[in-house]
Amino acid sequence: MASPLHVPVLLDRVVALLEPALGRDGAVLVDCTLGLGGHSEAVLERVPTARVIGVDRDPAALELAGARLAPYGDRFTGVLAVYDEIADVVADQGLTTVDAVLFDLGVSSMQLDVRERGFAYAEDAPLDMRMGRTGPTAADVLNTYSAAELTRVLRDYGEEKFARKIAGAVVRERERTPFTTSGRLVELLYDEIPAPARRTGGHPAKRTFQALRMEVNDELAVLRRAMPAAIAAIGVGGRVVVESYHSLEDRLVKQAFTAVTRSEVPPDLPFVPEGSEPALRLVTRGAEKADATETAQNPRAASVRLRAVERVRPSSPGATR
Repeated sequence: MASPLHVPVLLDRVVALLEPALGRDGAVLVDCTLGLGGHSEAVLERVPTARVIGVDRDPAALELAGARLAPYGDRFTGVLAVYDEIADVVADQGLTTVDAVLFDLGVSSMQLDVRERGFAYAEDAPLDMRMGRTGPTAADVLNTYSAAELTRVLRDYGEEKFARKIAGAVVRERERTPFTTSGRLVELLYDEIPAPARRTGGHPAKRTFQALRMEVNDELAVLRRAMPAAIAAIGVGGRVVVESYHSLEDRLVKQAFTAVTRSEVPPDLPFVPEGSEPALRLVTRGAEKADATETAQNPRAASVRLRAVERVRPSSPGATR
């Protein structure tokens, strides 16, 4: 496997945002998108009071990260799960709350690097794109969805301007031969996307592959369930930190954070009555972005949006840390 230890985007900033929540002995971080374990390793190394529960739906990721983090002994626990199952993960570890939750959304470098997973468009590979090992593949989506359904996926998840044109071509071509590998899809995209559009905005297959990946893994629906679950899982002083790479993901995160940090007191009230303050506060001002230096070194950083919230009071009377 190539480059198995890629440096995560905004790593130092992410650790800095997590660290204040992890100062007590035995503090727990749930890394909901473990991947190759880059974030978890940095936290375990730099925050000696912390332990990490690493969650991933991909057994291969858990195996690789587990080997990488083995030197930290029982400070690391790997769990095979989808991250919207965070409440069950926390309960299964015998905990009622945790101190921090981290999401680094999108596809991991490990998945991109393994040709057989079909996430990358740079070489011909099976059209799989499943982060786990179950459910329909990208080939199934291409070969069974109607033209209207494909158009929706490409337009909504890939923000592809030529979604309808591409969907129509896919439906025509699959009648001749079903899609099985990425090379044929990339060829179709080169044929269908006009030359002027191909010269801007990166590789012409980027948006379609992103859209298929998000559809195959039901990423937005999972994230929509995961955000309130993560917020509910943290105790007072706990933080939720999220890195998004897609405008729809970032919008969901922003909406979830706004909902729990907004005061319910009428705006014309001259003061906020005690006990009516929001239970959480925004830690970041808007969405933070990577600087030009990091973006030059790591092109994936160009689209990152980083947000964080902190619980400042219990969500209900009698709640504890």
